[in-house]
Amino acid sequence: MSTWSLEEWEGKANTDEHLVTYQLHITLQQAQQIRVGCLARFLFPAGHYLYTGSARRNLSARVRRHLSRQKKRRWHIDYLLMASAARVTAVGLFSETECRCNQRINGEILLSGFGASDCRAQCGSHLKYLGNKADK
Repeated sequence: MSTWSLEEWEGKANTDEHLVTYQLHITLQQAQQIRVGCLARFLFPAGHYLYTGSARRNLSARVRRHLSRQKKRRWHIDYLLMASAARVTAVGLFSETECRCNQRINGEILLSGFGASDCRAQCGSHLKYLGNKADK
């Protein structure tokens, strides 16, 4: 597992073509009710989240897009990341598949189907809630 700060991740992504999966470490500073595309309107509790996604090409462009606040909402994660209380704190980069990386995380699934519309491994969600402890 390789997790990088927001200042360091892009250099790593650009130098290793085997990296295809990313994990965004997200802090939601206060609970927020967010409508997530056609999934639902959902009250996300404050705390720490981990979102797993992939990009077969242009991994760094995909992650940069997620980090931007100026974008059209296209993926489920866009709705969460555009919330005023949401902050990405670190980025993990992996050569393993999206589902394999996601399944290693012991977090709680709060919203079924989030980021997992095309999941074939029955992950349930590619967003996991890790809790609200300050040491995460």
